[in-house]
Amino acid sequence: MAATAKIIPSMKGMGIRGKEINGFIRVILYLVMFGFTILTVYPLIWLVLNSFKTTQEFYINVLGLPRQLFWLNYPLSWRLGNFSTLFLNSIFYTTVSTVAIIFLSLASSFAFAKIKSKATPLLHGSFVIGILITIQSLMVPLYIMSYKVGLYDTRWAVVIPYIGLGLPIGIYLCTEYIKGIPDAVMESARIDGASYYKILGMIAAPMARPVIVTLAILNVVGVWNEFMLINMLISKNTLKSLPVGIMMFSGALASDWGKQFAALTIGMLPMVIFYLFFRNQITKGVSAGAVKG
Repeated sequence: MAATAKIIPSMKGMGIRGKEINGFIRVILYLVMFGFTILTVYPLIWLVLNSFKTTQEFYINVLGLPRQLFWLNYPLSWRLGNFSTLFLNSIFYTTVSTVAIIFLSLASSFAFAKIKSKATPLLHGSFVIGILITIQSLMVPLYIMSYKVGLYDTRWAVVIPYIGLGLPIGIYLCTEYIKGIPDAVMESARIDGASYYKILGMIAAPMARPVIVTLAILNVVGVWNEFMLINMLISKNTLKSLPVGIMMFSGALASDWGKQFAALTIGMLPMVIFYLFFRNQITKGVSAGAVKG
């Protein structure tokens, strides 16, 4: 009994010390995360604050706060960059490409996952291997092909490559996800007389909602911020997108820092709003798509 009485206090002491160590580690982790948050958020805050400065004030104190908010930077940069047209173009390219990628990825993946055929491995592999192809390696061939077939300087010159570049990862994610849907569900629908099109639209698509959200996130962000392809395949200013218009402020208006920061803030704002509105869906979609895939 005496030996037991000695052991119990020592174990309690170890438990208290273990809690202290766990608390210390937690504090360190919070400090590290706080540091990363500051490193991420501060440049964005600095960008927004400098968009309200005049160029003269920027040169006087680069890191200082604006003495008064110079709101004219925003309407002036919007007008000089022709952002009314470029903003609508970006919405068009992003919406059309994302919807097409999601629809084609779901349809193809349903066939690869649930309709058995000897050609399935070959066809699936020919799509998925596109993940390994970089956009830089395709720029010259795409330019030559679009010029030869008469698509150069049209909206479809960029929409078609966007869809083609988004399909490999889309088909890979959707195929792996749809494979996890029980075959019994599909077979019972077939017994009830449902066609493959109805099964895809009424069963597979609703059950694949997490991976659809994941695809939407990837493509909205990717297409909205894409610069190289559209700058190469389109020369008309009326057909270019917002990132290309922002580039103009690093050329002739490179010294006008106030308007340049305002243009960058305008280009960043849609993605911030997109995240704020859909942050819960983004978190659920990415985690569910990753676990299922």
